[in-house]
Order: sequence, then structure tokens, then C-alpha cells
Amino acid sequence: MTQIISSDLEEIWSELQRVRETTLLIFEPLSVEDAVMQSDPFGSPPNWHLAHVTWFFQKVLEKYGFKIQDVDNSTNTDYLNSYYQKFHNILPKTERGRYPRPTVSQTLRYRKIVEDAFLDFFKIVKKNGTFNKKMKYDFLLANQHEMQHQELMIYDLQHYFNRFPDPKDSYRPKISKGLGTVGSADISTSMAKVPGGLYNLGFTGDGFCYDNELPEHKTYLDPFEIDIHPVTNGDFIKFIDDGGYEDYHYWLADGWDLVKGMGWSSPLYWEKKEEGHWHKKEFRGLSKINPNEPVVNVSYFEADAYAKWIGKRLPTEAEWEKAASWNDDLKRKTKYPWGDESPTDSHANLLESWFWAPSPIGSFPNGKSFYGCYQMIGDVWEWTSSEYVLYPRFRSVFPEYTDKWSIGHKVLRGGSFATPRNQVRNSYRNYFKPQERILFAGFRCVRDAT
Repeated sequence: MTQIISSDLEEIWSELQRVRETTLLIFEPLSVEDAVMQSDPFGSPPNWHLAHVTWFFQKVLEKYGFKIQDVDNSTNTDYLNSYYQKFHNILPKTERGRYPRPTVSQTLRYRKIVEDAFLDFFKIVKKNGTFNKKMKYDFLLANQHEMQHQELMIYDLQHYFNRFPDPKDSYRPKISKGLGTVGSADISTSMAKVPGGLYNLGFTGDGFCYDNELPEHKTYLDPFEIDIHPVTNGDFIKFIDDGGYEDYHYWLADGWDLVKGMGWSSPLYWEKKEEGHWHKKEFRGLSKINPNEPVVNVSYFEADAYAKWIGKRLPTEAEWEKAASWNDDLKRKTKYPWGDESPTDSHANLLESWFWAPSPIGSFPNGKSFYGCYQMIGDVWEWTSSEYVLYPRFRSVFPEYTDKWSIGHKVLRGGSFATPRNQVRNSYRNYFKPQERILFAGFRCVRDAT
């Protein structure tokens, strides 16, 4: 038993160090001035992200009676709580840019104090043999929480630097690779046929998952067809050129109100230049829109309107998961579209690829699903038509983390180019409000089988 505990602790400690090093790789290129700015009420200053995830680790330690004295004397952490009512002192999201405390230097020192405290705590529970499954889940959750904020911080960085007109005034990650096209295939615009029947929806197997991925339960699916690749920029331009943003017939009522009230006429960050070409400022700078890349930074309303225009619909999350997970040769689900092997550079475009942009469709043929669908993991999150509700017989493992948001959100699946590898899997359920466009979201369509 001691050997298993030691192995688990070493694995958690190793992952904690990797995660925190990646966060600093994202944060380090920023100036102090840029690190404390908040460009939109939806997002948060990068410095707040850095301090908040450290605060979360601190609260996990305090849950098990480990008090960190040095923090109280050096850093004001009163306003690092995001939304947990049980901890009080919640700083409203809209106020985070107006309260640049702790300072950047204090935040970096705070992270070191808490990291050292975690190491001390691990030594104590290892020596005493008091490590248990609940501790393991909470420590892994703290790591997963920081991974989520890595992606959120990247959303905020794009939004912040996009507003500066000089293309050179933008964010560049410390590690940067060329555009991800690891292998490619000449794929058509065909759809994959997926048979119907009973399907077990949700997480199965070993390893970490969020409580909202459980319990696995049966659902019935009619046969359907699904796009073998995400909808591309070129596809979406046809929708724009055909007056898609000007015809209310394609839009849900709330979406049409946004189109008219906010003046939407294209995906977020798009700009049409004088020569008639669409451009976008992103992490590669200001560049012409690549028609073969998946469309990104679109809301649920835009995805739904496009699907209606093309004569299809958005998939339910159960349809999406079956198309990604089921392997009829094995007669079982797999953790990823390609199988149970952890993601690598040959499978998908995720954060550790450091491409920082979607890859052209047909990339990563090693990552396609049993049904022949490409890029279901990585590149862009994919909107589904499903409301974010908790599964039947749901039991909260960490209250206020996933349970309190199960109203007014839509489910997304699959991860993006900013999602860490150790976080994503076929059963992972992301959720955002249908009007949000700052996230790296795209979509693919389905239709009922004929």
C-alpha cells in the first residue's frame, strides 16, 4: 500500500511541476503593464489568473488542515476567489482589472510559497501513510483547474492584444512552432455514417475525470451522419456571402437580437480589408483568413444559424461522443478518437504542440476516429446542441465546481489548440453561454441518416 501511495504522490508532484512551468511559459512574455490589464468583463487579467490558481492550491491544502503562515504576512489574497461562496470575499469578475493586487512580484513569490508548502505536505502524508483517494482527487483537481486557466488566459491574451492596431503589438508565446499539419489527408466534404441504438454516455475506465462526466448512463440514438471535419473558414465565408447574417430565418431569437444589437456580421476578430479579403489578428499576427482552417471564435448562435443555412443541425453531445469514441472493431468506447493512447504531436493540435492556431482540415490523420472523423480532439472546441445539465444520478465530488453552472449553458466537446493534453478526452464536457465568442470554439454538423 505504501508503494502505491508513494507512486501516486510522485506522479501528482511531477504533474504539478509540469503544469506550473507551462503556466509561467505562457505568462513570462508579458510586461507588468499587460499582465494586470482586463480587456473584457468576460475575462480576467493574466496576473489574476496566476494568483487565483495558486489560491486554489492553498485552499486545497487548508482543507486538510495545512496552514501556510508566510502567505498571510506577504500577500493579500482576499480577492482571489472567483465564485466559491463558501470562501467569501468574492471579487466580481468585472472588477478584477481595477484591483491589481497582489502585484506581479507578489504573485510570483506567492506561487513559490504555496508550491513549497505542497512539497512539505506531500512529505508529511507520505511519512504518516495518511494519503487517500479523496486527497488524490483534490490534488489532481487543483492541477486540472490550473490547466483550465491556462486556456482561459490564452483567450484573454488574444482578446487583449487584438485591440491594438499595430500587427507587431501582439502576444508571442515563449515557445512557438510552425502551423500544425503533422501528416495530412486529401479529404472530401463527405459525412460519416454512425449507426443508432443504445449508447453509454459518459466517462468509463481509469484515471481522472470531472464529476460532471459521471455517471455513465444509457441513451438512445437514431442513426445519423456527421461531418468528417469541422466547418472551415471557407465554408463559413459562403454563409456570410449568402447573407447569413442578414436573414432572420436562420437565427434563434436571442441570436438575432445579438446580430442586430451588436452588429455581428462575421466571426469575432474578422475584418474585411479593402481588397475584399477577410483578415484576422491572432497569435501569428495579422494574416489573411485561411479557407482550409476550422472556423473559430464563433458563438453557439452562429454555429446553429450556419447549420440551418446548410440544411443540417448541430450534434447532440451524445452523438458527438459516439462518433468520437465508439470503435466497432473493439466493440467498446475508447478514451480518444484514435484509441486509448495519450495524445502526442502526431494525434492532435493541443497546447503542448505550441502552434497556437487551428490546423488545416485533414491534419493529424493518426488522430481520426473509427468512423473517419478528423480533428475531434484539439484545434477547436465544438458546439453541440445539448444544454449543459448534470447526468442522471449525478453526485457532486467538489461542490460549486461543475454543479452550480448547469443552467443557461451549451455543451462543447473536443478541446482546442490551447487545451492541455492531460485535460482533454472524449467524455470531457466544456460549457459556455451560447453568446460567447472569445473561446476557441468552432463546430461540425450532423443530419439524420437517410
